Amino acid sequence: MATEQTMDFEPAARLAEDPARVRKEFWKKLKRVAAKLPFVEELLAAYYCAFDRQTPRHVQAALLGALAYFILPFDFVPDLMPVLGFTDDAAILATALRMVASHIKPEHRDAAHAALKRGLEDDAAHQDTL
Repeated sequence: MATEQTMDFEPAARLAEDPARVRKEFWKKLKRVAAKLPFVEELLAAYYCAFDRQTPRHVQAALLGALAYFILPFDFVPDLMPVLGFTDDAAILATALRMVASHIKPEHRDAAHAALKRGLEDDAAHQDTL
């Protein structure tokens, strides 16, 4: 298992520089793993905040980095491992959320809740609900 000193976040950083790809890949992975994620609503709120044009750029950058890490096909802890698989994703997201918590607005949480209520169906049509 990688230690803090050996972790390489470069792939996530490169992916975060391509918001269109993050948007596309986010929905594909989320639909595949949503039922396994205890933090799915927070993840969606972060997504909506990251793509809100009113969100400051530095906040968008932090959230896009966390979202990019979530969608990467490889992890420090593989997502296929029961229980532990998403702990690294949750830790990265929790850190990003703590950094930018004041920027996640009720409308981001409402959009996240609405996406879950619709069952993440027709995600392409609802990606820009803010």
